[in-house]
Amino acid sequence: MSFRIIVLAKQVPDTRNVGKDAMKADGTVNRAALPAIFNPEDLNALEMALKVKDSIPGAEILIVSMGPGRAAEIIRESMYRGADGGVLVSDRKFAGSDTLATSYTLSLAVKKLAPYHLLIAGRQAIDGDTAQVGPQTAEKLEIPQITYAEDVVAVDSSSITIKRRLERGIEVVKSPYPCAVTVHGSAAPCRPRNAKLVMKFKHARTLSELQEETKDYTEMRADRPYLNILEWSVDDIQADVEKLGLSGSPTKVKKIDNVVLQAKESRQFSSDEKDIDQLMKELIASHIVG
Repeated sequence: MSFRIIVLAKQVPDTRNVGKDAMKADGTVNRAALPAIFNPEDLNALEMALKVKDSIPGAEILIVSMGPGRAAEIIRESMYRGADGGVLVSDRKFAGSDTLATSYTLSLAVKKLAPYHLLIAGRQAIDGDTAQVGPQTAEKLEIPQITYAEDVVAVDSSSITIKRRLERGIEVVKSPYPCAVTVHGSAAPCRPRNAKLVMKFKHARTLSELQEETKDYTEMRADRPYLNILEWSVDDIQADVEKLGLSGSPTKVKKIDNVVLQAKESRQFSSDEKDIDQLMKELIASHIVG
């Protein structure tokens, strides 16, 4: 059995551009109103997976992403950096899933890809900041987990040793396979795209994407099976629809407040002591400091 690494990666709205239309009335994110990006800590997770792959000859990396059809771009981006393939778990019935429903869905997809050695994910996604999906998925798979991972200390065919970044220091732990690892944002950044891999995988598509293409890539995909990005629906992973989407999500949003920061009148101060003194007096008088 080849050494298989599964990386959970998510396409997220760019929270640096949050505006008044960022949330829907039902409390879910209005993803259409925001540009989509590769979740930052999932990029750290991908780099850790690539490091393990570099250490073990014959190892393969498969990306699993849950989301709408456009999330296939995350899988392609991972392939440009060294991943071997991926699966897009996509179905309208997944819409509105909280962390419990999401981890249930991902666990079923991972089981379908078994056997595997490592399950690696970013610590959290910037559109929720819960840090729950990775650990919940590991619990549903009944495998040990290492959280807040920062670096791989050692890895071989039987176990992995990880350095964890904690609030007051570091910890080094060792785990047999299979195990789950969630990666901290302080881990090494992901390597850039490889030009040869971009040329190799630029035509990789899901079936849904192919149906929307104006060009016929059927013959190319038949000759190059590595261009096939798998796409799984609710039926493909044999999920219980009662555990999916809003109906399967016990987390409910009661109230949403949109806070939009607006530019105010600006003032400039020189490095002169009198200007600095005046600035401090104004800050103290307005109770910003002091």
